[in-house]
Amino acid sequence: MSEASAETAVNRQPLAPWLQTQLEGLLAQRGHAWLLSGPSGLGQFDLALALARAWLCEQPSAQGACGHCGSCHAVEVHTHADLCMLMPETLSLALGWPLDEKTQDELDSKKRKPSKEIKVDAARDAVSFTQFTRSRGSTKVVLVFPAERMNTITANTLLKTLEEPPGPVKFILATDAAHQLLPTIRSRCLGHTMVWPDFEPALAWLGQQAQRQAAGEVGAKKTARPPEAADLQTLLVAAGGRPADALSWANNSAAADAAQHWQALPKAMARGDVSALADWAPAQAVDALQKLCHDVLAVRVGAPPRFFSAGDLPGTKPGLYALTNWAKELSATARTVEHPYNAGLMLEALVSRARIALNAK
Repeated sequence: MSEASAETAVNRQPLAPWLQTQLEGLLAQRGHAWLLSGPSGLGQFDLALALARAWLCEQPSAQGACGHCGSCHAVEVHTHADLCMLMPETLSLALGWPLDEKTQDELDSKKRKPSKEIKVDAARDAVSFTQFTRSRGSTKVVLVFPAERMNTITANTLLKTLEEPPGPVKFILATDAAHQLLPTIRSRCLGHTMVWPDFEPALAWLGQQAQRQAAGEVGAKKTARPPEAADLQTLLVAAGGRPADALSWANNSAAADAAQHWQALPKAMARGDVSALADWAPAQAVDALQKLCHDVLAVRVGAPPRFFSAGDLPGTKPGLYALTNWAKELSATARTVEHPYNAGLMLEALVSRARIALNAK
């Protein structure tokens, strides 16, 4: 094994057990285009990349890629010539996948901001990619994520190639909003619904990742001690049982602080305390308030809360009319939350509206 390959084998994290099971099931089936769909936080991208890696691997097995060959290393360092990553520019930059030279020059010179959509030019490049001769191996792979970020023009650009690829080309589309895709795109793919893991295995996996993080085995960040199990459980509950979301939250801030902040959030909103959302992006704030609204509504009609513990919720008993109106307003806000606005003023407005709803009779 080469030094580079050995390093790759050591640094690449193993798939979560529920993702590994799904990978083996997908590899046992035939088909040139798959649509991986389900709610966010279930590992669509991880599964899609593992599937692409296995298809491109020089020594694959029924369990997936070998992790040691030159192809696996090329995927790991984001340089595989037979893998096309079709993603929004913002996500490519965040995940470290290279952009084409023209796009990179435009962004470096600050001629424009990176796009949050999958641009039609990128789709045209992907179509051209499928027509080139393979550099190595027996197939080429186009991975589209998040697939719902394709607008109508972009999707239609990809449509014919998706239906009849020129030669041995495979497609993987991954999304957490399959309903936003064109029906013509969905109809040309074999569908796979992401498995929602049971709570206890997901919590155990989170604990293992936290241990590795604390030991400095994952990424550059190294923590003084692994998070407490109770903190991870709070974050997993807050994420609605979605382990990838909970892990991202734990990695981006101290799990204990994040858990404590989450537990204090409902009563802070009832007081109208804007500082409780001071460090949150508007999209995160809206998501948290939707979860709070859901749980207060659930308790109000005699059901258990899902995202908070009952003891964390405000002691007030707001009326159902006020809560349902608040839920509708939050839903409308979520649809436009990424549009330009003054984030500070928006957070103030969100907290003010939450205080009114939570104290209404």
